[in-house]
Amino acid sequence: MATDADFAEYVREQAAGAGSVTLKKMFGEYAVYVGGTVVALACDNQLFLKPTPATAARLAKATMGAPYPGAKPHALIDEWLDDPEALAALLRDTAKALPPPKPKAPKKAAATKAAVKKAPAGKPAPKKPKR
Repeated sequence: MATDADFAEYVREQAAGAGSVTLKKMFGEYAVYVGGTVVALACDNQLFLKPTPATAARLAKATMGAPYPGAKPHALIDEWLDDPEALAALLRDTAKALPPPKPKAPKKAAATKAAVKKAPAGKPAPKKPKR
């Protein structure tokens, strides 16, 4: 079952106090970003937080579960959605504890095509005059 867009938008609204909160739809589910770092996943209309040492004490009683088959356990934090200030603090602390995202390498194919100019199709390349 995929996550509803309404649920994802509700998560974003409730987490707005965390700073720059964005969502990215992936395979019918959503990744929740704070400042460019993935901190949680919205899967099957549930919110799963990436576990970090910084948030372990607050999430000691949280139910752990996999947001999708084969995933590492995440903390299920649906009850935090009712308290936007606490949710924002939790997401901010998680973002601070996670490493920043690695910059993406430029695509080689696009750079190569832009750098190389080809002769128009059907016309031979011009010959150099002899001296």
